[in-house]
Amino acid sequence: MNFMIKMITSFLIGSNKLERLWLLAKIEFKLRYYENNLGLLWALLKPLMDVAIYYVVFKSILKTDVPAFASYLFIGLILWNFFVESTSGTIQILQTKKYLYEYSNMNKMEIYLSTLLSNSIGFFFNLFMFIIFLNFVETDIQGLSLLNLWILPLFVTLFVLSLALSLILSCIYVIAKDITQIWQVFTAALFFLSPIFYKLALFKEALPSLTYINPIAGIIINARKVMMEKSMPDIGMLFFDFGYALVLLLVGFILLNKIGARAAEKL
Repeated sequence: MNFMIKMITSFLIGSNKLERLWLLAKIEFKLRYYENNLGLLWALLKPLMDVAIYYVVFKSILKTDVPAFASYLFIGLILWNFFVESTSGTIQILQTKKYLYEYSNMNKMEIYLSTLLSNSIGFFFNLFMFIIFLNFVETDIQGLSLLNLWILPLFVTLFVLSLALSLILSCIYVIAKDITQIWQVFTAALFFLSPIFYKLALFKEALPSLTYINPIAGIIINARKVMMEKSMPDIGMLFFDFGYALVLLLVGFILLNKIGARAAEKL
């Protein structure tokens, strides 16, 4: 645990850490859409196009009876997209951003956090558009509630989980480059093992244990509870998912200390 305390202490030392993190996150976010003619709109178009495709398939063709299905898809997809972008996008981070920790005084954690903060900007932009859609376009559900604020601790859980897996995957990449392809296959399978477009009752009936084994499932279920049903989240599931994320984060710190420290010479 000493190395973990040292890593966190090292990160916290310095008066301009948060300012530098935010600056790096904004730069990365702008660069991602800089060369696109539509710019920031691409951050919204991706989940909207996904919603349109799955809506046609499951609502029009397969005749699913989920109420407010467009919103049901929308909130699930923006949570899922944040998770995939944050994990898949950081697998090679110790290689692609080696110059930042080799030739500057940046802590490696700053590099991970700035990337996830950049993705967070896109997430909250999409969440804002989801709230507008839910309250002004969706005919089945309307009205804001203080219970909607539960989305913040749910997002913190998702952020910690994504950070943890980013640390683990990027450290594995140092010694096994195949992890990129393996993770692509794994996330493709996980996508269909998450209640993104399935009716919740059917999901729980078919895969009852997966609600806890797959923490993304619990986060999506609780997000729909607080945003669409205007009800309290399942507190037990929320704490379980957060504990799950913390355990993986500890594993990530261990790997970063043992493997990440030698990343520059191995890559």
